[in-house]
Amino acid sequence: MALPPPSPRKLSHTRTVVYRGYDREDGLWDIEAELTDVKPFTFSVPNEQAFPAEKPIHHLQIRLTVDKQLVIQDVATSLDQIPHAECVQGPRYMHKLQGSTLGRGWRKTIDEHLGRTEGCTHLRELLFNMATAAFQTVPSGEWQRRRAAGVPERETTTPPPFLGQCTTWAYDSPTVARAYPMFFRPKTAENTENCPPAGLR
Repeated sequence: MALPPPSPRKLSHTRTVVYRGYDREDGLWDIEAELTDVKPFTFSVPNEQAFPAEKPIHHLQIRLTVDKQLVIQDVATSLDQIPHAECVQGPRYMHKLQGSTLGRGWRKTIDEHLGRTEGCTHLRELLFNMATAAFQTVPSGEWQRRRAAGVPERETTTPPPFLGQCTTWAYDSPTVARAYPMFFRPKTAENTENCPPAGLR
């Protein structure tokens, strides 16, 4: 399913965003996000410094330290490259995220503490997807910890939170039938919505 060949063109901008998850020796987890913006030509805005070609306009990093319930224990921010002197104020309220959970309502939490002029647009953009990066990191990492310690795997009695959230993990999908047959719900004329089986709602 590759992209179709593009029309003739030239590169104008590169934004690179990377998320990483780390298993800490103290039992907590670090979720890190990094963003860079680079242009292939020198760029400037009125009355501001010029940004040289191939040099970062933005280089921002965030680290959220969470426990296995994805509750934020600590927040750290690095502004390695910013376009305007005032950008240094962007992270001033990031500490308000401590105690919040990376889960349902996460974007609302970000907007409440860091919305609009209370924060930085690009830091908010990074934060949005740190929840999914944490979900990719922590549950499987906890499974690996138990496996390494020889702890027997626990029986799955409730649907994982990602079931019913996308086409592949629809309750009536072949993927769910294979991976979680106990939660598989065949599609019928009376059942056209992707919701948990009766008794698990």
